Amino acid sequence: MDTNTKVFDAVVIGGGIAGLQAALDLGDQGFKVAIVEKDASIGGKMIRLSKVFPTLDCASCITTPKMAGAAHHPNITLFTYCELKALKRVNGAIEASVRQKPRYVDADKCIGCRQCEYGCPVMVPDEEQGGFTARKAIYIPFSNAIPQIALMDVENCSLCGKCAKVCPTGAVDYFQKPVDFTIKAKTAVVTTGFSLTPLDQKKEYGQGKVQNVITSLQMERLLAPHGPYMRVLRPSDGKEPDSIAYVQCAGSRDKSLGIPYCSRVCCMYAIKQAMLLSGALPLADITIYYMDIRAFGKGYEQFFQNAKAMGIEFVKAKVAKIEQGEGQSVVVRYEAQEEDGGVRTREHDLVVLSVGMIPEWNPAGICDLTTSSDNFIRTVSPKVAPCLTEMEGVFVAGVAAGPKDIVDTIAEAGAAAMEASKYLYSLGEASKAAA
Repeated sequence: MDTNTKVFDAVVIGGGIAGLQAALDLGDQGFKVAIVEKDASIGGKMIRLSKVFPTLDCASCITTPKMAGAAHHPNITLFTYCELKALKRVNGAIEASVRQKPRYVDADKCIGCRQCEYGCPVMVPDEEQGGFTARKAIYIPFSNAIPQIALMDVENCSLCGKCAKVCPTGAVDYFQKPVDFTIKAKTAVVTTGFSLTPLDQKKEYGQGKVQNVITSLQMERLLAPHGPYMRVLRPSDGKEPDSIAYVQCAGSRDKSLGIPYCSRVCCMYAIKQAMLLSGALPLADITIYYMDIRAFGKGYEQFFQNAKAMGIEFVKAKVAKIEQGEGQSVVVRYEAQEEDGGVRTREHDLVVLSVGMIPEWNPAGICDLTTSSDNFIRTVSPKVAPCLTEMEGVFVAGVAAGPKDIVDTIAEAGAAAMEASKYLYSLGEASKAAA
């Protein structure tokens, strides 16, 4: 067999919470599993969150054990910082064509000591911290990243050579090239997750040019105990905001943006963040502008009622425009939907857009999977068999198939692992019958 071909029972595309759960469930049954992740670390979006709703449990406390469990599992192999080039059925098997992108650091030699990072003189905005702080041009993505292997941002590297000089193992390799290889498996689980709608997509909301208008994921970083400022400050001047507003449906339920569907989690994560903000900034006024509150899960309605009882203001309104106010305030112009109605304006120190979910991955040209009208992966029967795709032996879980919360994502990942396991056992029985 070609030395660039690696053989597994199953391949999981995506190393977020869904991919980790599916891989662990399959690995615990004795199957050999490969996880292919496009980022430099597994963990997905969940490891970037502060807390989860409605329990307000620490997101990292839930995700990190699963990350460590997958990394140390004898039946699971991680392929991080990789690009999936193709996923096809060949002679009854699944073949994933993968490109290992160059880290410009030898993964076998790197010991995660971060000496290269400390020695690097180049500072670059840190996307892991919402762009609020800086990182080095060679860096480990975040403190609990797995694997703890550095990578180089060649677009911003000055080629000064300082990182190579201080590396104790000689791991820095400026001439590293991409490496293509094939993963051959009997089944695949697609857990490619989601992206958030861009901050600059809606001109009525300032297209990202209004100071102190941020996304919900940026607010997650401000709320995190290991966030950029270690407390909640508005980014323009470092002031503690006295008035904070949330604008709901800022990237969902909007045909003008081509996103007519509800992203399901926006109401609840806004309420969660508002409750956390009321604890971090007890004197701040917090307002949520909403069209409808969709509290659909177990305990979610009570969570919503608790937020109202805490003094968080809910204003039923359609926000028409967001503009720069005097100084560094933000003006929200909205049409009130209750009381006397009419168009009104209010000023806030900080405005958070509750942006929605869009698919992270498009299978077009990569595999035979198709997408629905919402661009998420089409399933055979969303109600009866939500994990079954139109491609034999390939299953889907999590937000790759449509918007859902963490609880449903983990449950669906377990269901996808079960379907993949059944498929593997059926292949085993078929081979015995043929013999």
